[in-house]
Amino acid sequence: MDLQQLWKSRRGAFWNQITPYLGYVLQSGVAVVLGFSLIAFSAWYTSLVQDVPNGFPIRWVMLLVLVAPVIFSSYRTYLRQADIVFLRPQEYRMHLYLQNSFIRGIVYKTVGLILLFILLWPLYIRSEGEPKPFLLFLILLVILKCIASFGGWCEQQMLSKSSRMGYRLLRYAVITLSLYAWIWHQVIPGLIFIAVLTVLYVVSLRLPVRLPVHWEHLIETEQIRGARVIKTLGFFVEVPALKQRVHSRRLLAPLAERIAWGQDKAFQYLIAKTFIRSDLLGICIRLAIVGGLFVHWTGSSLWGSGVYLFFLFVLGIQLSGLLRYHRDSFWIYIYPVTAESRRLQVLKFVYTLQSALTILLWIPLLIGGWGRWVELLITLALGLLIARMFRSSQLKKWTKEEELE
Repeated sequence: MDLQQLWKSRRGAFWNQITPYLGYVLQSGVAVVLGFSLIAFSAWYTSLVQDVPNGFPIRWVMLLVLVAPVIFSSYRTYLRQADIVFLRPQEYRMHLYLQNSFIRGIVYKTVGLILLFILLWPLYIRSEGEPKPFLLFLILLVILKCIASFGGWCEQQMLSKSSRMGYRLLRYAVITLSLYAWIWHQVIPGLIFIAVLTVLYVVSLRLPVRLPVHWEHLIETEQIRGARVIKTLGFFVEVPALKQRVHSRRLLAPLAERIAWGQDKAFQYLIAKTFIRSDLLGICIRLAIVGGLFVHWTGSSLWGSGVYLFFLFVLGIQLSGLLRYHRDSFWIYIYPVTAESRRLQVLKFVYTLQSALTILLWIPLLIGGWGRWVELLITLALGLLIARMFRSSQLKKWTKEEELE
């Protein structure tokens, strides 16, 4: 069996499944929104580079913007449940199959990192008093990216779940400290610190028990990543649902218990539990943190209001995904909850979340643009209006879909 050809055929089959939906995504207006967003960002970034404010925290910006692309590593293996039976006899040759996943997982993300660094460079050299050499900075980023990707690959092979979690946190810490040392300190001391730290990290990767192919974990991870792609497409067009990852999150679970029990709150309770245990919570938290930082940095001008409204729009799109949870479940038709009640309960929960995020993101804007009361109040009103518009449009869309069914 040609394992390399098998990987390529599975990759082709996956994209053949995805490609037909891309046209519908473009027709939904996302291309227009992205185009206008790109134009607005280009204008804002150009004006920022031309007139950098005094005391602009460029070092923190470089660290916060670059650390995630350097750390992030994921690999598409396209493995399936049946492979445990049919491919396991060839486990000794599986490196031929997995090497495509490893190489592509590094190359594509490294190219994106390089483009992001080139985009940031004009702002860096105009803001930093003693900028690091361009080529040396770029080479260091690529090396750190390769180390982080290698560490992420080794984590996929670790037998123990606690080891994978521990080494994931260690990878985050190593890359963050390395970038901090490079950006804040002189070249030679920074390179020495980074070299010692990364060598110790790579050596430590040999300590946990690792499997040549951790079949169960790789298959589960592949199902989750495939489901994320489908879920993203599901924001724009109806697609078949795949397996979603479920998190326990015991510390946050009691928050849903505060919802009063009753027929008019039953589905809201279910959606609250779903939101807490799904990937959507983590996505919204990350978007809120990143959005809050950008809103604060640009809050002294009208650009802050634009960035604020943009992140609210993105959060609204993400939260709209809650409307699709459990819609195809058999059990919801057994519970004594009407279709209209389900719609209203879900929309109320989503509207409450979006309104809370609207006020939460407005606080950094208030701090960054202190004194511009009229503009800030108008921006807050527009944010609340966006949340209301999302609720109205989703209610009309959901009602129309159920009438067609």
